Amino acid sequence: MPDPSLDSESTASARGSWTDYWTKLPTNVRGGLLFILAAALFSVMVTLIKVAGETMHVTQVLFFRQVTMTVVALPVILAGWPASLHSERPKLQLFRVLVAFMAMTLGFGAFIELPLAEVTVISFSKSFFMTLLAIVVLQEVVNIPRWTALLLGFAGVMVIVWPTDGAGWNIWHLAALASALCVAVVMVVIRILSQVDKPVTILTYQAVGVGALMFLPMLYFWQMPTAYEWGLIIAIGVVSAAAQYVNIIAIRAAEASALAPLEYVRLVFAVALGWWIFSEWPDPRVWIGAIVIIGAALFVLHREQRAARQSQDEPTSDGQRP
Repeated sequence: MPDPSLDSESTASARGSWTDYWTKLPTNVRGGLLFILAAALFSVMVTLIKVAGETMHVTQVLFFRQVTMTVVALPVILAGWPASLHSERPKLQLFRVLVAFMAMTLGFGAFIELPLAEVTVISFSKSFFMTLLAIVVLQEVVNIPRWTALLLGFAGVMVIVWPTDGAGWNIWHLAALASALCVAVVMVVIRILSQVDKPVTILTYQAVGVGALMFLPMLYFWQMPTAYEWGLIIAIGVVSAAAQYVNIIAIRAAEASALAPLEYVRLVFAVALGWWIFSEWPDPRVWIGAIVIIGAALFVLHREQRAARQSQDEPTSDGQRP
């Protein structure tokens, strides 16, 4: 009869070998792998929302998602309560919550109504909106190559959303584009708020505020979920929490410049899940737009990384390098 202790020892040995292998990986590699896992989980989350949206209103689905996210964040929120509610710029916090509500409602509504890959590609335009907002709000200076990439990126978006075959503008294409703009606004506002408020304060306003805004629309469109729909709602909450958690670990482990290009792997998961679950396959114009958008975004990222390296290599006023 086999000795159970031997199986236990072999399992522990295998676990130890895997742990050693993982910890020896460069931090950017570990962070990158976790970032890809988070992208896969976010894609699964969107797929589940699209399935749930076939029978429930988007605000009902998102309300319960937000409740789950709030419950997960509750220990952190309560640990600093009530100081976690104190903000140096409460009006800006409330503005961010409103824009985040719009981003979620428009974006996930578009995912429900349009192919996954199509909305995913349009969502990449947030990086170009961020550049425009940085010019207007943060007074950043943008050079000619970056302006060129910006214009090319928006041209790629137009390839996807421009009406074809004599049809009018698709309202959900515009909703996806508006969602990308809202996401960019939220990210710029967070950059401003992070200079005066604690991270727990930003988290608290996001968790509680967006859920509160979802409550009334959810009541208006309320219908009692079936057992199957409750299962979808619970799965959406669990996957959302897992995706957020893995994403945070990835960001902590790796440099932002190493993770940024990996964001576009979401298109791979969107195409695969769209084809497998919904029998969707992107039109040629979506592929063309994706190539232009991703190429322009990667060009901007490459220029910024090169500029950062040159800045580090320049000697300071005392002749020393920084």
